Amino acid sequence: MKMTTSFLTTKDLQEKRKKYVPKGVSNGNLNIAQKATGATIIDIDGNEWIDFAGAIGTLNVGHSHPKVTASVKEQVERFLHPGFNVMMYEGYITLAEKLCQITPGDFDKQTIFFNSGAEAVENAIKISRRYTGRQAVVSFVRGYHGRTNLTMGMTSKVKPYKFGFGPFAPEIYQAPFPYMYHKPSEMTDEAYIDMKIEEFKDFFLATVAPETVACVVMEPVQGEGGFIIPPKKFVQAVSEFCKEHGIVFVADEIQTGFGRTGKLFAIDHYDVTPDLITVSKSLAAGLPLSGVVGRTEILNVADPGELGGTYAGSPVACAAALAVIDIMEEENLVEKSEILGQKFEVKLKELAEKHDYIGDIRRLGAMVAVEMVEDRASKEPNKTKAAEIVKYANKNGLLLLSAGLKSNVVRFLAPLVITDEELSKGLAILEKAFE
Repeated sequence: MKMTTSFLTTKDLQEKRKKYVPKGVSNGNLNIAQKATGATIIDIDGNEWIDFAGAIGTLNVGHSHPKVTASVKEQVERFLHPGFNVMMYEGYITLAEKLCQITPGDFDKQTIFFNSGAEAVENAIKISRRYTGRQAVVSFVRGYHGRTNLTMGMTSKVKPYKFGFGPFAPEIYQAPFPYMYHKPSEMTDEAYIDMKIEEFKDFFLATVAPETVACVVMEPVQGEGGFIIPPKKFVQAVSEFCKEHGIVFVADEIQTGFGRTGKLFAIDHYDVTPDLITVSKSLAAGLPLSGVVGRTEILNVADPGELGGTYAGSPVACAAALAVIDIMEEENLVEKSEILGQKFEVKLKELAEKHDYIGDIRRLGAMVAVEMVEDRASKEPNKTKAAEIVKYANKNGLLLLSAGLKSNVVRFLAPLVITDEELSKGLAILEKAFE
């Protein structure tokens, strides 16, 4: 059966969206996508959009990568979904093996698949609870882990993620997390980091006893929180504390994984090895797939039927993910990530010389952010300026996102395969947005 071309206009579809889709689903850009390749989307009116958002960090290998598309087509021709619980298929098993090989840690590992990032986090917690026999879960202030009931409890930002949706799951606690840009001006970096490590340890005296904690879940770079990069010493202290107290240390690599930060996984920057890693987003180039990878003795403790889901580990998504892992290697995307990040940094530093509302520019690889402030002395958040820049970009050919607890951070998640031409076009629009 041939698909018929729709003759609906952008305005028609916008009206239908208003009528049939709840407003609770946000839309940063109100145009209608028609075709996308690399870091460019064409809408139904033929307008071109440079993509600096990457479907919120999902497209490290870009839109419609030919290798991913071919792999998906080939799988679709064979079968769509026998259901791994009903009959196994090779793609799931091969991808599990690959992830065990490429994630940090030289111990025996296993992998289990799900559909979304939030599901991966929930299951990392289920597995940790089953393994330790404990109930409490510790995440961090400004962290973001999803929109399910359990992960909402772990997430910091009340509006829009939590307001009016409670009550939340019990035994969830948020520990302090360093924010180097906002350290007291009179403190040295070293003194501030040491203070935050002490605060983290004191948290387990004042708030929750370590012997009741199943797992500590940490983003190696806080994503929705504003691309906050913790100092290496702090991450190592958290990892060490978990080891001392028999707590499962979970690295939430959903936004940071697959080359985004200049290493295959962001946790590699800190010279620590987590017990479990959650992955999703760029794992399958836009198809719904997530996973938990980690120590066999932890993952293998649940009995048959205790973990899983109807669509968990879709064979089509697994085919896409296997192609993604090949592309990462063949196209040197980890190395390209650092080069891309440097290009963003150079442009943002240029802009900072012209605009004094630019406070902090920070990045790890191509995970880049700029923090808007009222002025550089007070560092007071400038949410209005961030919103203006994002709004201008999204009206003028550039897909752009904000972030941060106070919504004053503009973040960049451009596909790692972006061409120089696409990047130049995007940066030109960005420059106008800042002006």
